[in-house]
Amino acid sequence: MAAGDEQGSAAEPKQEPTAEEPRSFKDLGVTDVLCEACDQLGWKVPTKIQIEAIPVALQGRDVIGLAETGSGKTGAFALPILQALLETPQRLFALVLTPTRELAFQISEQFEALGSSIGVQSTVIVGGIDTMSQSLALAKKPHVIIATPGRLVDHLENTKGFNLRALKFLVMDEADRILNMDFETEVDKILKVIPRDRKTFLFSATMTKKVQKLQRAALKNPVKCAVSSKYQTVEKLQQYYIFIPSKFKDSYLVYILNELAGNSFMIFCSTCNNTQRTALLLRNLGFTAIPLHGQMSQNKRLGSLNKFKAKARSILLATDVASRGLDIPHVDVVINFDIPTHSKDYIHRVGRTARAGRSGKSITFVTQYDVELFQRIEHLIGKKLPAFPMQEEEVMMLTERVAEAQRFARMELREQGEKKRSRNDDDDTEEAIGVRNKVAGGKKKKRKA
Repeated sequence: MAAGDEQGSAAEPKQEPTAEEPRSFKDLGVTDVLCEACDQLGWKVPTKIQIEAIPVALQGRDVIGLAETGSGKTGAFALPILQALLETPQRLFALVLTPTRELAFQISEQFEALGSSIGVQSTVIVGGIDTMSQSLALAKKPHVIIATPGRLVDHLENTKGFNLRALKFLVMDEADRILNMDFETEVDKILKVIPRDRKTFLFSATMTKKVQKLQRAALKNPVKCAVSSKYQTVEKLQQYYIFIPSKFKDSYLVYILNELAGNSFMIFCSTCNNTQRTALLLRNLGFTAIPLHGQMSQNKRLGSLNKFKAKARSILLATDVASRGLDIPHVDVVINFDIPTHSKDYIHRVGRTARAGRSGKSITFVTQYDVELFQRIEHLIGKKLPAFPMQEEEVMMLTERVAEAQRFARMELREQGEKKRSRNDDDDTEEAIGVRNKVAGGKKKKRKA
């Protein structure tokens, strides 16, 4: 690639790959041992973002990757890092920053799988897990650290002997979401203590002003690899909406689960409390439903995910903690039980189904209070959604049973709340820490004033 071409690609997204472009990982310049690892993982051909980003990264350039969720971003940064590690083996070689704990574990699994034949060691550093055991893992100096920003800063400030002064690669995955979760100060602290002479990959689904600012601060003359500059949902995804009175929301949910029985469902709620309540409601009606939200302990969150991945449960109820990045291969139907307040979150949520060429359905519940939000979503994706066919009389026949289950769910929630208060559980979710730090920062400023 000529220097002029590279400059041009930094300024504007490159064109879609043509038929003559590379079609295998070997063609992209990936070394044989890593090509074999891809083969064992079932990665036959590179995805669009991998075709764009890997050759540029192997040339030693900084990369901005813009691609929607489920597009193979992890492979696009993991393969160049592992190849560089093979050429110059070194401990504490790469750092991957991610917004959520689940995504951190998932990236770690991919690094372990791709690097198993070459003995790569990775460590996950996230909140909700004992700090002491993490300090011991860091003392062993793994090759790759995958971390959420808050907990990593804790270790940089408090763990004796741990530093990242020899770091060669920094990856910021889902950068827009890291910044939306108010981790800007943590990211700044991390950038200050790692070498300037490093390679940086920034991956994001959307190019926000905050991401542009971070790009200017953290990347040197980067090449932009954009796969989809327009917000879009996958072709094979059938999207529907249902317009319902909000007081019958639960009954409509039960009706749809019965209508589409035999599928696996992911149901998105807006709050941790509603996720928990709806899970209890469905369990009382005999559905195998499990919750996943930020107020659960880390072990419980991983447990829920694994049960759903192993198909031991067919319904996963989640907050937006699970809308991005999580690769659960077999979601047949996504239900937006609570409509997302940010239209872009709609794309990430429905991106949990119809992955890797499979088809899928999404159904969005629209109550009398959600019309404007729903219109924004339609405007963003550039299409009018059809209504999901319903039999209203059948829904109304369910209301009595649902009301009974709601009563039980409320009682169970109350009991859980009392147990929690007696244990005085501290909410250590990454978001909560961000908020707490902000509050603390505000108090300090007042005192100074």
